[in-house]
Amino acid sequence: MHTAYLSLGSNIGDSKDNLQGAVRLLDAGSSIEVTKVSSIYETDPVGFTDQQVFLNIAIEVKTTLAAEELLDEAQKIEQSLGRERKVHWGPRTIDLDILLYNTDNVKSDRLSVPHPHMHERSFVLVPLNEIAPDAVHPLTGSKISELLTRTGSEGVRLWKQTVQQCKEKFFAL
Repeated sequence: MHTAYLSLGSNIGDSKDNLQGAVRLLDAGSSIEVTKVSSIYETDPVGFTDQQVFLNIAIEVKTTLAAEELLDEAQKIEQSLGRERKVHWGPRTIDLDILLYNTDNVKSDRLSVPHPHMHERSFVLVPLNEIAPDAVHPLTGSKISELLTRTGSEGVRLWKQTVQQCKEKFFAL
């Protein structure tokens, strides 16, 4: 069994429903179990800034899938929820990024884990710190809480707090 952390974001349509739908779809099969879900954060766009704010969460999953197989599942879910890739860092119904996969360093044409920009993005680190502050970035050796201290939380605001860090509470929002 492998442990992975994913970042989910949405700023088109009903973003909360998009996030919940993605979590449900990830958890629906036998090869992935969603074990932790962060609170929902409203975040300012990065890169392409002329767009709506995002809602973002981080989740922990336990999976029997290899990293690239998990990527395949994430991309199927993005497609099923209407994701279109038109503008780099542009608006999207849903975005699922694999942040960490065990303590592995994965490099392929399709996938880089740890996520190459996670250590510099508050919208990733704030929700991830909520569910995994002691997880270690395999390339820097720093805990997520340490990376967040360096990066800060500018542009990230609590939108909806989950009382418990579990999928059942998240679905009830």
